[in-house]
Amino acid sequence: MTPFQHHALGRGGLVVPEICLGTMTFGEQTAEADAHAQLDYALAHGVNFIDTAEMYAVPARPETSGASERIVGRWLARQARDRIIVATKVAGPSRNLDWIRGGPPALDRANIRAAIEGSLRRLHTDYIDLYQLHWPERNQPMFGQWQYDPTRERECTPIREQLDALAELVRAGKVRYVGVSNEHPWGIMQFVRLAEEHGLPRIAATQNAYSLLNRTFESTLAEVCHRECVGLLAYSPLAFGHLSGKYLADPAADGRLARWPAFGQRYTKPNVGPAVAAYAELARAHGLTPTQLALGFVRSRSFVTSTIIGASSLGQLQETLPATQTAIPAELLEAIDAIHLRYTNPAP
Repeated sequence: MTPFQHHALGRGGLVVPEICLGTMTFGEQTAEADAHAQLDYALAHGVNFIDTAEMYAVPARPETSGASERIVGRWLARQARDRIIVATKVAGPSRNLDWIRGGPPALDRANIRAAIEGSLRRLHTDYIDLYQLHWPERNQPMFGQWQYDPTRERECTPIREQLDALAELVRAGKVRYVGVSNEHPWGIMQFVRLAEEHGLPRIAATQNAYSLLNRTFESTLAEVCHRECVGLLAYSPLAFGHLSGKYLADPAADGRLARWPAFGQRYTKPNVGPAVAAYAELARAHGLTPTQLALGFVRSRSFVTSTIIGASSLGQLQETLPATQTAIPAELLEAIDAIHLRYTNPAP
């Protein structure tokens, strides 16, 4: 593999490699020994950017809550801390995770402070490089929902108060940079505006789904993030394994969707199968695997600061990490766009 490029994340000075290792399988599909082997392999190949969350492993359940952070933390304790960029996330309400901080009831000061202390303890570190709000507390369509419903409005912690709480963590040295995840244009603009008006930390990034099956970022957030210098950390570039093509040959192939069918709400929509088949055929026509096409495409996007890839095993990571470096020439991009116009965002 050639060396990975590095990009500035937002305006604050944090520079990250173009690939980030996601860890949400650690502690569920991935045992600790294999997880540590993945972390060693990624670091040896220049990927020193690690993403986790207090609610991981996934699918979320009480028995594995915090497991991913603990596994990463035991590995991190053996590393030179200043060589590793650690990102983690605080869980918000609305996902029925009653075992996390008793709710969690809100993204308010008390909950954010409790969450960071738990993450620092599990990660065996005294600071987080990028601390993210895992999803908006307010009413929003997320994780396969695709329509905003104003009748579902509810009380929530004002964004200004969320930023105030994050600012305290930055001032205390517990957090270097802040970000959001699964956000929408209105939310990004509110976080940026309030930070500038009140001298609060500016969000460096949003972590949102982006893949050949979900290019909604292009028409909703790309302009906002470009003009406001908010980086995109693109997750699910293989659409939960769909874009590897494995489910075309065997719908019951082992993976998250086979083990936990309810986990893939985004990918049960009618045009997912035809779109995946079309992209797989296009890849093979150009001498590529479907995985190479999917990962190379995401990396080629100018608005993607870093692509988050995850693997259930070291062997899988050894396939996907080199695949991220696949070059996508202009004529292949045109063919991808032609399929996209036929099957537009089948898994938003």
